[in-house]
Amino acid sequence: MKSILPQLEISGKIAKLPIIQGGMSVGISLSGLSSAVANEGGIGVIGAAGIGMMEPDFGKNYSEANDRALRKEIRKAKEKTNGLIGVNILMALTDYSRLIKVSVEEKADFVFLGAGLPLKIPKELIESEFTKTIPIVSSGRAVKVIFRHWERHYGRIPGAVVLEGPLAGGHLGFKIEQINDPAYSLENLLPEVIENVKVFEDKYGIKIPVVVAGGIYTGEDIYRFLKMGADGVQMATRFVATFECDASEAFKLAYVKAKKEDIIIIKSPVGLPGRAIRNEFLEAVERGMKTPFSCPWQCLQHCDYKTSPYCISLALTNAKKGKFRYGFAFSGANAYRVDKIISVKELINELITEYKIALERDREAL
Repeated sequence: MKSILPQLEISGKIAKLPIIQGGMSVGISLSGLSSAVANEGGIGVIGAAGIGMMEPDFGKNYSEANDRALRKEIRKAKEKTNGLIGVNILMALTDYSRLIKVSVEEKADFVFLGAGLPLKIPKELIESEFTKTIPIVSSGRAVKVIFRHWERHYGRIPGAVVLEGPLAGGHLGFKIEQINDPAYSLENLLPEVIENVKVFEDKYGIKIPVVVAGGIYTGEDIYRFLKMGADGVQMATRFVATFECDASEAFKLAYVKAKKEDIIIIKSPVGLPGRAIRNEFLEAVERGMKTPFSCPWQCLQHCDYKTSPYCISLALTNAKKGKFRYGFAFSGANAYRVDKIISVKELINELITEYKIALERDREAL
């Protein structure tokens, strides 16, 4: 279907659609999903955290396995598409610098940096003329801190920002009490982020796209946020229930079967609130269950594995494989709206149609 959506240009790289597929780690978005999205004109993103799970030496050489697996997945994605491929890397990872280096060496188009302020950046990324950096933020203040720091220490600024609101899946950059507070809704956060970004746009005479994420579900949502001043959207939950998603069918069906009351906020072992789909494993944890485990590698810098009731990396790995007795699935707030598994092409066409309807309705109202 021919798109009427605007293009998204970031530092000279142009996506035909203003849609970024959110990078879902621990094996959910790898080369299969990311390349399919890129082939449809969006930006496909590989999730780097725990990516080495399928490597035979993952339990013994965690960091090396991650490096090797990420390198493989970027290459496989690039073999399947001529579109844009990014990598999502959590700043909270112990080996984030190594994963960034691999991403640059393999010429990923973008590196999306979340779960912490990306202030201390490996020189490979700063010096790369090919791989562009996109911080994931939760406030206008974070934009100001990051951009000023980069300007002062690196003599450059990021090419774009992703504003992720409290309706996102996985670990959230908000306090528990902020998640349902209207003051922290994506709609209320966006104007301040745009305002802070504009200061640097005016200073450098360049366009710095602002992309919104967290709860974007329909083409109408895309239209609404673009009308508010965003340049693009990042969507993750919608892409889980696609044939091309790299998770197991059982993982995808967890989304299809989920009811609204099943989408809950949990306290992650790493001390952050997170959004997930309720299941027997999480209910057992809530009752005080502790799952014994050994930690061969402290994958997250601030994880106190000695007191954690379970290993979150292992739990998410089990879920990716469909072993929900020993794990659970992260999800966005709208996961309960997913009712079937479709192709990426079908999903994109659906979003374009919904966007067009919203646009035409708006025009008729004028």
